[in-house]
Amino acid sequence: MHPSPLPPQLNRLPFTVAGGERAGIQRARMRALDLDRSIWGVRHPDPGDKSLETRCAMFALRMPGEALFSHATSALLFRAPLPFAIEGDSRLHIAVSAHARAPHATGILGHSLDLSPEDVVESNGLRHTSAARTWCDLAAHLSLLDLVAVGDYLIQWRLQFATQMELAACASRLAGRRGAKRMRESLPLLNDRSESRPESWLRVIIVRAGLPTPSINHAIVDAETGKGYRTDIAFSKHKVLLEYQGDYHRDQRQWRKDMTRRARLEANGWIVMEINADDVRKPVELAERIRTALRSRGWRG
Repeated sequence: MHPSPLPPQLNRLPFTVAGGERAGIQRARMRALDLDRSIWGVRHPDPGDKSLETRCAMFALRMPGEALFSHATSALLFRAPLPFAIEGDSRLHIAVSAHARAPHATGILGHSLDLSPEDVVESNGLRHTSAARTWCDLAAHLSLLDLVAVGDYLIQWRLQFATQMELAACASRLAGRRGAKRMRESLPLLNDRSESRPESWLRVIIVRAGLPTPSINHAIVDAETGKGYRTDIAFSKHKVLLEYQGDYHRDQRQWRKDMTRRARLEANGWIVMEINADDVRKPVELAERIRTALRSRGWRG
């Protein structure tokens, strides 16, 4: 026997049990398996929808009016790149003003924050911390490389959820908080042209190793074919390229394309250094390999 249909106004969005009763839904109907009942007192008509936005929308129905999503949850609402361990943590970060007690419940991590009006934004009906405040709150929990990667994403010129000046202003306001030192270290390393997390990592490793400042997303034209290439990181004066090879490069077709691309670049006099995640985990060794390649092309640093 199929469950009776829900009222039209409740068949797409989450609703509270109390709201369902007011709409005429029987208690027994709200215990049916075709509804998501993972959050106490809340139902969702699609139990297969496990998206972050849906979980936040369900929890929002239980949150006090001043509460909002923060930290990693807010970062993920911006689609910011975070370490796998943080992305995989299903708990939601919920914050209230500093004068209120941090919320505690299964499935959430509560915070009390001293919030200014500019720290609060709303997107898709969900209240959460602004891009600048989110970045600052993450400083106590992320490595330097990952904090720069998040900052690069938030200020990226195509999206620009915040400007570098806004991040700096928020960091200045929170100068006495945990993570303040990492904010200060990260700010001068940010770049609004970076287009990926590994690209940000590589740039930080290069700068901190005292290597020359590279070009990001450098354009190269093959003199023979006229074909254009857009590279990750280039030391154009010394004709040394760094290309990050993510897992998608394992695809056979992509692997063949990469081989041809590399051969053409090398034929045009470039040294192409292919780098993967394991290399980034050994920054000193990686920096030394880059230094050796640059010195082979006449750099004297």
